[in-house]
Amino acid sequence: MTGFATRQIQAGYVPGTPQNSAVPPIYQTAAYEFASLAEAADLFALRTTGNLYSRNASPTQQVLEERVAALEGGVAAVAVASGQAAVAVTLLALVGRRGHIVAATQLYGGTVDLLQETFDDFGIPVTFVDQDDPEAWRAAIRPETRVLFAESIANPIAQVLDIRAVADIAHDAGIPLVIDNTVGTPYLVRPGEHGADFVVHSATKFLSGHGTSLGGVVVDQGTFDFGKDPGRWPQFTEPYTRVGDFALWDRFGSGQAFAALVKSKYVHDLGPSLSPFNAWQILQGIETLDLRVSRQTATALALARHLQQHPAVSAVHHPGLEGNRWHPLAQRYLPRGGPSVFSFDLAVPDDAETQARVARVIDGLQVIRLVANIGDARSLVNHPASMTHSHLTADQRRAAGIAFTTIRLSAGLEDPSDLIADLDRALALA
Repeated sequence: MTGFATRQIQAGYVPGTPQNSAVPPIYQTAAYEFASLAEAADLFALRTTGNLYSRNASPTQQVLEERVAALEGGVAAVAVASGQAAVAVTLLALVGRRGHIVAATQLYGGTVDLLQETFDDFGIPVTFVDQDDPEAWRAAIRPETRVLFAESIANPIAQVLDIRAVADIAHDAGIPLVIDNTVGTPYLVRPGEHGADFVVHSATKFLSGHGTSLGGVVVDQGTFDFGKDPGRWPQFTEPYTRVGDFALWDRFGSGQAFAALVKSKYVHDLGPSLSPFNAWQILQGIETLDLRVSRQTATALALARHLQQHPAVSAVHHPGLEGNRWHPLAQRYLPRGGPSVFSFDLAVPDDAETQARVARVIDGLQVIRLVANIGDARSLVNHPASMTHSHLTADQRRAAGIAFTTIRLSAGLEDPSDLIADLDRALALA
C-alpha cells in the first residue's frame, strides 16, 4: 500500500478515464498528464493536438468553442477571459507588425479605449470612420491596413451595419472584416453569411444571459485566404520559429491557422485565459439563447413603441421602428427581430438642470436595474455619457449619436407591463 501523503494526492482518480455525463463537465484543472515525453514534445511543438495547459485551453472551453462556432456557421473558435480580450487578441493576431486598423466610430466605449489608447501605446494606428459611409471606409484603407472592424448592431444607439457593403470593401482591398456580434447574437444575425471573416462576442452578455460569468469568443469563418498574398501575412505564411520550421498556414490551413496562432502566442503570452467554470456557465446559458433573445426582442420593441409616444421622450433609437434610419437594414439583416439593446433621449432642456433630470429618471427606476451590462435576464439601464462611453470626447460621443440625455436600455425577461409601468413612473420625475 502506498503512503498516506501519496494516497491523499492520487487515490480515487485515474487520468483519462471516460465518463458518461449527459452535460459537459467542468474540467477544473490547470494542467494535464502526458502519457510520455514524446507526446508532450509533440503537443508543445504543435505537431499534434490535445490538452496542453489550461492557459491555452481546457476541455470545457473546447466544447464552448465548438458550440459557438457551430452557432455562427464558422469552422473554428477561440474562447478567452472576456469580450474585450476577444477583440484584443483577434486584432493583434491579424494586424501583425506595423499594421493599421480601420474601425467604425460607432463602437462600445471600452472598445474605443482599447483601440485609441492601448493600441496606440503598442504602435498600432487606428482610423475611425462613420460606419454608414462606404467612401469613408475606402478612403481610410492604406497599404499597411490589415483589418476592418465594426459591430453588427452598435451599442448603445442600435445602428445596424450594412455588413455586406463593408465586407465587399474589405475584400476589394484584400483584407478581412471582423464583426463584433455581441448585440446581434447568432440567433438574430450571422455576420459570416454576409461576408464577415471573423466574428467576436462578449460571451458575458447574451450567450451567457445570467450575468454571472465573464468570457469572450472569436469565430473564424474559414473564408479568408492568408495564402493568397503571403507577403502581407508573415505571421501565417512564414516559419513559426517559436515551435518549428513550418508555417501555420501550411500546417493548419484555412480555419485552424488563426486559432493556432491566437492560442499558442497571444493567449499563451498575454494570459487572457477563460476559466473552465466560466466556460461551463456560459454553456448553460447558450442552451436557452434562442428562447431568451426572441422574448427580449419582442419586449424591447414593445418598450420602444411605448417610449416613442411618451411626452418625456424626444427620440427613440430602435431599428425596429418604421421611422428609424436603420429600419431598412434591420429588415434585411434581422428577419427574426431587432435588438433588445437600444436607447432613448429624454425631452429635457440642455441647461444646468439636465444632469439632475437624467439622474432622477434613472434613480427612479425600481424594476429596471442600473448595471453596466447588457444581455442579462434582468432588464438593465445605463447612462452612456457618464458610464460606458465616459472616456470619449464630446465630439466622439456626438459622432456615435450619444447625448447627455441618452439612456440605454437592455430588455430582460420580466413582464413587459411591469417594465412599461416602471418607465412611466420614472419618466414622470424628469
